[in-house]
Amino acid sequence: MRCSSFLLPALALAAAGTALAQTPDYKNVGRTPTTEEIKAWDISVGPDGTGLPPGRGTAKQGAVIFAAKCVVCHGPTAEGGGRGPRLVGGTQASLTTLHPVKSIPSYWPFATTVWDYINRAMPRYQGGSLTPDEVYALTAFILYRGGVVKQTDVLDAETLPKIQMPNRNGFVPPNFDDLIDDRKRGCRQGVCP
Repeated sequence: MRCSSFLLPALALAAAGTALAQTPDYKNVGRTPTTEEIKAWDISVGPDGTGLPPGRGTAKQGAVIFAAKCVVCHGPTAEGGGRGPRLVGGTQASLTTLHPVKSIPSYWPFATTVWDYINRAMPRYQGGSLTPDEVYALTAFILYRGGVVKQTDVLDAETLPKIQMPNRNGFVPPNFDDLIDDRKRGCRQGVCP
């Protein structure tokens, strides 16, 4: 049996029309969210600190919160040992080895990302339950344990974006031509960091 060249496109068009006709109609379902609802969902924080709410905290305050809410998963020193990953430990130099130790200070490029992640996802299955002050304090504690800030440093919407993380420039090399050369990227025997 031979199909003419016009028959196949016609069949495809008919099939598409049938599928479109079977698409359900959702008129009068749902509603437009209110401004308050949109504001509650819009909790993203940028690397430059855009979106950080008012609040403040120190590592000393964060140690108390960490002991109460985080030790079970991240261990008493934040170096792992519980059900969750290590938060501190490791060095930036380990990132180019076959067994990198990716911790917050050695790997994460922006301190604001730490705040954002804690705010959204911690404690596990209770994301969004911490106050901004608690999140600032926990961020300060983790960065203190990682040697990035001092125990007495106060983190807030103004100071947090100014923190220079050790791996701030570790993701994109200054010379984009280095991206093409696997050896310059630290790749060895087909394994890239």
